[in-house]
Amino acid sequence: MPQFQFPKQTNFYQGKVRDVYTINDDILVMIASDRISAFDVILPKPIPYKGQVLNQVAAYMLQQTKDLCPNWLLEVPAPNASIGVKCEPFKVEVVVRGNLCGHAWRTYSSGQRFLCGVLMPEGLKENDFFPQPIITPTTKASAGHDEDISVEEILKQGLTNEAEWKEIEQYALQLFNRGNELAGKRGLILADTKYEFGKRDGKIVLMDEIHTPDSSRYFYSEGFEERQQKGEKQKQLSKEFVREWLIENEFMGKEGQTVPEMTDTWIATISQRYIELYEKVVGQKFVPEQLSEEETFERILNALPKS
Repeated sequence: MPQFQFPKQTNFYQGKVRDVYTINDDILVMIASDRISAFDVILPKPIPYKGQVLNQVAAYMLQQTKDLCPNWLLEVPAPNASIGVKCEPFKVEVVVRGNLCGHAWRTYSSGQRFLCGVLMPEGLKENDFFPQPIITPTTKASAGHDEDISVEEILKQGLTNEAEWKEIEQYALQLFNRGNELAGKRGLILADTKYEFGKRDGKIVLMDEIHTPDSSRYFYSEGFEERQQKGEKQKQLSKEFVREWLIENEFMGKEGQTVPEMTDTWIATISQRYIELYEKVVGQKFVPEQLSEEETFERILNALPKS
């Protein structure tokens, strides 16, 4: 993806999967690329339509939750581009978990019962529901891996103050409940997800993507209980299948490990899984759009605030 240059552009940042342009120190243009990352490593080949899927799921979910919490989004001028307000980010990712899976399960199955200072109850199996959703924050690393952190440590390090954290926690749980209501209508369970918050004009604002396959894990509701009783793996929609493939091929982002070969067939499979998630979560047919670089640039330019 080329690097654009917009009028009054004051900054450019390339994340693992997004390119972020700052306009006039006040507006952000976020372009979701087709890059895919796992274990904090960008994999060598892009996934067709992944950027469009992420951008459009996030836009849909931000629209569906804006009554609960103010968010950064202003406009979606192109399939893979969003324009929104710039916020001062809190250096914390707020992970909400309704089910014992992923990192929480790896921690639990190793015998530990505390995750980010939160006690997980005894007697749970993988993917079981927690008695109520838990919040397990991580630090937001500018480089390298995000690290688990407790609320006590967040406050001690001054990443937020107590009043801010209480508000963030309340927003995160409300958003997670809404996410699960929306998922339930589509025959899904939102098992876990992460949120990022910032401040603008003294108010806490929801930033970035929400409830997408890169930031969330969904299970299919149908057959969930039966699979739990039989100890079978849950059928899920998330990026976890990419991580599982990497682990099977002995890659977990550690030094000296090599990313396994990504065949055309495997890339097409990943792309199809992202499209499936879009259609399942949003409940609409995915319409692939491939704009030229010039058209993407023009659409963003025309949508930027004129002041």
